[in-house]
Amino acid sequence: MKKVFCCLAVMLLIGAAGAEQRDPKGGYNGLNLSMGNLSRLSRAKSRSISPENWSGEKGQGGMAVTGTGVLAARDLGQGWKVSPSFYLWPRRTLTMADIKGPGAIQHLWLTTTGNWRFLILRIYWDGETRPSVEVPLGDFFASGWGQVAQISSLAVCVNPGNAFNCYWEMPFRRSCRMTLENLDDQQTLLYYQVDYTLTDIPEDAAYFHAQFRRSNPLPLKTDHVILDGVRGWGQYVGTYIAWGVHNRGWWGEGEIKFYLDGDGRFPTICGTGTEDYFCGSYNFENQETRRYQEFTTPYSGLAQVLRPDGLYASQQRFSLYRWHIMDPVRFEQDLRVTIQALGWRSASRYLPLQDDIASAAFWYQTEPHAAFPPLPGKDRLEIN
Repeated sequence: MKKVFCCLAVMLLIGAAGAEQRDPKGGYNGLNLSMGNLSRLSRAKSRSISPENWSGEKGQGGMAVTGTGVLAARDLGQGWKVSPSFYLWPRRTLTMADIKGPGAIQHLWLTTTGNWRFLILRIYWDGETRPSVEVPLGDFFASGWGQVAQISSLAVCVNPGNAFNCYWEMPFRRSCRMTLENLDDQQTLLYYQVDYTLTDIPEDAAYFHAQFRRSNPLPLKTDHVILDGVRGWGQYVGTYIAWGVHNRGWWGEGEIKFYLDGDGRFPTICGTGTEDYFCGSYNFENQETRRYQEFTTPYSGLAQVLRPDGLYASQQRFSLYRWHIMDPVRFEQDLRVTIQALGWRSASRYLPLQDDIASAAFWYQTEPHAAFPPLPGKDRLEIN
């Protein structure tokens, strides 16, 4: 019986994935590939943008005669890794990709020597003047504290040494423009590759969005706002939080709340605790070691715990992600998402905390989207 249920679950997953493969004309468009449909052929066109092919055009890769690898390739010449990377100078913005659609971003890989919190990733769909994605680089890749922690999830992978990978599907109908701004006073060396497909986009495909917010410190007896002001039809698909604790003791009693489609004082979805929302339990504590237990899974993780060093690194810091891939939070008009910061005080009473909470929210929605709040300035972004 157990084997039957397992086979049925796999069939349902494959069927659900396959049901979304048809374009408006009834053909297979090559999006949302899974193990269940990799054998199905498509007329979609595979393309990739990197410093070795800035435009992503067919047959234009590896043609550079100048670049960061020109000295290393001086005995070999054109076609031998002449331009594998790019120097992004202080207070400059690089256009990483400028693509004419229709199509979809399917994978983004990059690695950099810079300060991840001072590098701002922005993505604009279909000629927008306001970005649909505006998040510091590290937080976008679930790495908000500027230190490497390996992550194995479906949406984001962080691999040795500091390789960032994103697998969120990002469809567009007319154009995609992706930029990276360096707010730092130091240059950064950037390697990157944007893998995408040119294909028809289904009518019901929504646009990918991501937004950053930070409360440092969180005002007393207030909730940290993960997302607010969303207007339109869509679904919420992920949360990343870099949580810096300012008090002793446990910090994760707070509830996450999703206010959907006109909810007032009370939400439609209310969690039962911070570790519960991130798919853990009982303080993320390993009962044998009596320490926090890091973990990384396809849908959720406590990927990093930065412990005090007894000197200058005096506070504990935590890096958490939760992807709503199998359980998106759907809305038709508006959305607001908040989380509380609660610990314990004497007499078994909750203690409202004033922690450092930086979050990135990920969702899909119809356009146009409401304007984002201004991104914090460099001093407010800095990790200290």
